[in-house]
Amino acid sequence: MKGILGKKLGMTQVFTAEGNVIPVTVIEAGSNVVLQKKDVENDGYEAIQLGYSDKKEARANKPEVGHAKKAGATPKRYVREIRGVDLAGYEVGQEVKVDIFAEGEFVDVTGISKGKGFQGVIKRWGQSRGPMAHGSRYHRRPGSMGSIAANRVFKGKNLPGHMGHETVTIQNLEVIRVDAERNVLLVKGSIPGPKNSFVKIKQTIKK
Repeated sequence: MKGILGKKLGMTQVFTAEGNVIPVTVIEAGSNVVLQKKDVENDGYEAIQLGYSDKKEARANKPEVGHAKKAGATPKRYVREIRGVDLAGYEVGQEVKVDIFAEGEFVDVTGISKGKGFQGVIKRWGQSRGPMAHGSRYHRRPGSMGSIAANRVFKGKNLPGHMGHETVTIQNLEVIRVDAERNVLLVKGSIPGPKNSFVKIKQTIKK
């Protein structure tokens, strides 16, 4: 297993040698720093902790500053763990770059989906509306709240609320191009989140 952290820059398209067009997402995955190595003896599992995108020291608290200094780095804005890696191949303070991936490999990309604000049940959960006749008086309401005998709403009931802004993983995306000079990955298709949002790219687990 291998992985890297990056930032979604947006989407574009590239052409193959045969002239076919491929929609791609551009991910800037500059130098990631290994902030910590976690092993079974100390932490109960194996993982490496990566940090990406420098943060001003004035905006970091003392634990963040101290944790980064152990790795000889500055505080990072985006810190995530990659499990299932070969710990022997990493050292604290080491830089991880985009060239760990190659063209044709498949990856899983995790990000925070776009927020869509407060939405009703029709848009949020795909429920059906009532009749649109003038006398209906029931058009886009949530519907039944459940059993009247229980005198309460059961957990898990689909109701209006905050839509989006959730952790989403898109699996089996092909790496179309690796630009080591610019620290950029081109991944086929779309990935979660708005432009300039942080994402985690991992070797896929299903191919």
